[in-house]
Amino acid sequence: MNAEAATLTKTRMPTFFIPHGGGPCFFMDWTVMGGPADTWNRMEAWLRALLTTVPERPKAIVLVSGHWEEAAFTAASVPAPAMIYDYTGFPPHTYELKYPAPGSPALAERIVELLSGAGLPAAIDTTRGFDHGVFIPMLLVDPEASIPVVPLSLLANLDPAEHLAAGRALAPLRDEGVLIVGSGLSYHNMRAFRTTAATAPSAAFDGWLTKAIEAPVGEREATLTHWAEAPAARNAHPREEHLLPLMIAAGAGADDAGSRVFADNVMMADVSGFRFG
Repeated sequence: MNAEAATLTKTRMPTFFIPHGGGPCFFMDWTVMGGPADTWNRMEAWLRALLTTVPERPKAIVLVSGHWEEAAFTAASVPAPAMIYDYTGFPPHTYELKYPAPGSPALAERIVELLSGAGLPAAIDTTRGFDHGVFIPMLLVDPEASIPVVPLSLLANLDPAEHLAAGRALAPLRDEGVLIVGSGLSYHNMRAFRTTAATAPSAAFDGWLTKAIEAPVGEREATLTHWAEAPAARNAHPREEHLLPLMIAAGAGADDAGSRVFADNVMMADVSGFRFG
């Protein structure tokens, strides 16, 4: 899928930032983990309906996972990606989950072409499989596993401006039938979950984040670049790897409006999903 071969579609795809839950949460009895059985029901239902909200079925999905960091933005170029069970302490059957969607080496090359053309560090990985930030939500989004999925890493320096720039560089894919999805969590403080230490801070950060996303584009990117100055920012994200997939989705949103399209309270924390375009 190089620049010459890329086929434009009649409809521009939106971009999304999705919450991917906790480990394999949608595929187990959550009471085993000490929580209510319905903890993840609303998020599961929203993810299952995601593709019904886009203008046409995507030709492919670029999925930016909060569970993959590299020295360069790295696209997985693997025809048949394997599973990476990068969670611990869950029931045995959750380590047997499979997501047999194909990859797309051609799309991986196109991603690197776009990122390199924008002056950003970019690379190909010919072995990377699907981590749980990819396969867990995709088991809900496209359970038939019929849409090719290309995982894309974060940049290990976790610089928000570079991730916004990466999104802007990838924006042309939206006109090529490709859905760009950032997968993480808008609140990700593992020590605070299930305690009152999460409640007020998550609400404060979620309110700030929603306002930032829904701001005019120029203001949006400037605000997101300085996310660490937000109310309760470091309570919400002691480390920001689960927030930065949002930056790529927002950057790829180009000049389109952003909006909060999902909101819930799970494990005593407010969490949200966002759409651009």
